[in-house]
Amino acid sequence: MGLSILGKKIGMTRVYTEQGVSTPVTVIEAGPCVVTQLRTNERDGYTAVQIGYGDIKAKNSTIPLIAHDFKAGSAPRRHHREFRVSESEIAKFTVGQSLTVKDLEGTPYVDVVGQSKGKGFAGTMKRHNFKGLTASHGTERKHRSPGSIGSLCSNRGFGGGVKKGKKMAGHMGDERVTVRSIDIVRIDPDRNLILVKGSVPGANNGLVEIRPSIRLYKTKGKKAAAAAGKK
Repeated sequence: MGLSILGKKIGMTRVYTEQGVSTPVTVIEAGPCVVTQLRTNERDGYTAVQIGYGDIKAKNSTIPLIAHDFKAGSAPRRHHREFRVSESEIAKFTVGQSLTVKDLEGTPYVDVVGQSKGKGFAGTMKRHNFKGLTASHGTERKHRSPGSIGSLCSNRGFGGGVKKGKKMAGHMGDERVTVRSIDIVRIDPDRNLILVKGSVPGANNGLVEIRPSIRLYKTKGKKAAAAAGKK
């Protein structure tokens, strides 16, 4: 899968191009991250790189995690994540290595993974964009109700219990969301900042994961192929 970096979403702003075009961007403070462990096929059955991000006081961590980070020559880290790499790529990483936003220079598009904002218990109109019942005469005060669910009580259309996957009211948000193929607008290595075009999931100061795009949209794939051909 390649390099991944953990960061913190700072907020949104806008930047202007040389032509005066306003571009909305999200500012992310990415890294520095420390390589805390290398997973190998011989020992773990797969190859991956584990990284740690964010400072934490030792009293707020655990003794196993403190010792784990100490082996990598690092202070206690608040967050730990793994990303898969191939056997040929794992040789590029060493325990204790620092990964910064500078490692993403030259990458045109990235995927950003975050935890979306929790919306609590929401109805079907907000959660699934139901249009609601008609507002004509005769409809009682239940315009935002989901309507009948009897036809989806089982795969055969009848029976006890609602069919799994039926769109109904329930908990909304607070889930892992990935936004793919976001343009990198600017990188500031001195302040560990990366500016990406558009919005990313999560609230300000929330943890996000940044990685080079795994699968590009068709138009961006053509642009990336053309740029690679010019080189």
